Amino acid sequence: MAEEGKPTEPGSRKDTPSEQRTQDQARAANPSSLTADAEKDAQVEAAKARVTAVKEAAQTAPGAPRAPVKKKEEGPKPTDAAAHPLVKKLHDKFAGAVIEATEFLGQLSIRIEPSRVVDVCDFLKQDGATPFNYLSDLTCAHYPDHREAPFEVIYNLYSISANERVRLKVWANGEGVDSVTGVWPAADWPEREVYDLFGVTFRNHPDLRRILLPPDWEGHPLRKDYPLEFVENRWTEDHLPEFTDVQKEQLEQRRAYGLEILSASPEREVRELFKSGKEVMPKDK
Repeated sequence: MAEEGKPTEPGSRKDTPSEQRTQDQARAANPSSLTADAEKDAQVEAAKARVTAVKEAAQTAPGAPRAPVKKKEEGPKPTDAAAHPLVKKLHDKFAGAVIEATEFLGQLSIRIEPSRVVDVCDFLKQDGATPFNYLSDLTCAHYPDHREAPFEVIYNLYSISANERVRLKVWANGEGVDSVTGVWPAADWPEREVYDLFGVTFRNHPDLRRILLPPDWEGHPLRKDYPLEFVENRWTEDHLPEFTDVQKEQLEQRRAYGLEILSASPEREVRELFKSGKEVMPKDK
């Protein structure tokens, strides 16, 4: 009696025999509906049969061998460029000046004896066939494991008239290399930048001094052994105001949150803000 007023849950009601007969009579009166239901049932049974057949075949038949993994194609590699016309010309003109020559993706690189770099550069600039009259770049790379000469000074030359490029490389140690400002005056600031960030000296440079960092800065930031983390070096101690214990703790907290401000000109402004008692980052609390 308590369940008479309870609504019937979906899916729990069963058709009475009279209702079943009514449905059968409706299907018989509508043959198209009967045909559609039969086709649907046939498709379902066929799909079940296919799934069963695939499972039985996977269990009984031996596994098919997997296709071999295709090896990744190796990229292009540097090739020997000893037969290059420009390399031959340098060999004939400067005996023993060319150490090696390679070509990679159409780019010619020639390693030169450090003591002959100025002569080679002057010859390439005055060459009649391909005058390399434009020093497009002068940079450096640091190889700490190459202990005898850990620095590689790189000269990227361009011939405007011939539309040709060549890259010269020179190993350098603590004694440095000769400056090429006498060949290309534009080498002045690039050599100063290499001196500033790598510590490579250029002999006979007209004004060799730091160009990016203060003159009394310790170390050279682009060397591989230069620390990546923040360092309170001597320059910071000499030129920036001292922190109180509270200010040091605040700065360490900001660095821990990834809000590090390096020891550049903005840090002086931050320290002045700390001294004046202003709130720098109110959302940091």
